[in-house]
Amino acid sequence: MSDGQLNVLLLAGGVGGAKMAEGLNSFSNISLTILGNIADDDSFHGLWVSPDIDTMIYTLSGEINKTQGWGVKNDDYKALSSLRKLGNNTWMSLGDKDIGLHIYRTERLKRGDRASDITKDIAEAFGVKAHIILPTDDVVQTKVLTDQGWLTFQEYFVKERCKPLVKEISFDGLDVAKPTHEALEAISMADLILIAPSNPFVSISPILNIPGILDAIKECDAIKLAISPLINGKAIKGPAEKMMVSLGLQADSMGVAKFYKDLIDAIIIDSTDSELVPGINSLGMQVFCTNILMSDNSEKRRLAGELLDLVNNNFSSKVNL
Repeated sequence: MSDGQLNVLLLAGGVGGAKMAEGLNSFSNISLTILGNIADDDSFHGLWVSPDIDTMIYTLSGEINKTQGWGVKNDDYKALSSLRKLGNNTWMSLGDKDIGLHIYRTERLKRGDRASDITKDIAEAFGVKAHIILPTDDVVQTKVLTDQGWLTFQEYFVKERCKPLVKEISFDGLDVAKPTHEALEAISMADLILIAPSNPFVSISPILNIPGILDAIKECDAIKLAISPLINGKAIKGPAEKMMVSLGLQADSMGVAKFYKDLIDAIIIDSTDSELVPGINSLGMQVFCTNILMSDNSEKRRLAGELLDLVNNNFSSKVNL
């Protein structure tokens, strides 16, 4: 802890991670840092797009399109309309305001600026108070082997709407990726490391698999918690349970607990899954049940408050609260 504040590091993907960040961001007694997923990043129309990072920035700045859960509110799609008329593939929906951000990022990347510095400057320009950091400044991209062959993540997720059967997931670029000093410092300074209710395979794994990140988390003294992205065996959003079934894994919060077994101290699951508690306990892991849906702002704040109370009541000796 520093200055009486709990240092919270949130590992997060897009929509689910952004909801959790919103809830945590409403508490003044924590210092929030978000370690975001960059493996969904890809190039569209010559522009480098970072969907999960941008969703986090748009959400915490109040600019998010709440109906979609991604993109910018009140955006137009005139540029996309022109591209479509010219015969371009426009299955990746990018609004005009959104494209403006991608132009800025792409120009700076071409100048040789670090992706971390660009992200920091964008977040500050949007008035985001939380620290949004990257696990690496190198390009790492999720690829999905399906019954249609290898697809980029955006092809699988957006173009194919998660319909193909998933056989394998890989992350191109991991062999040469280096962790950012910001990520390693945030891990070492954290009192609480929280894994958001994001897809474990394509949102959290790319973060953990950056060389040096997983070891740093395992070695640090922080409390380590995860929130299940599944309720009653169904993903709150996205293809998590479908991927688990395809990969031969148990598609419920027990399966999620097994996935994080050697990393976390406890998992938070939905109250409707309370029958899974004994099995999860048998893994040597604590489990806490509550409503994890976060359907509105009050629910986001409630869940964040319950997490902080959980830390205070069950792990206070570790963080000297």
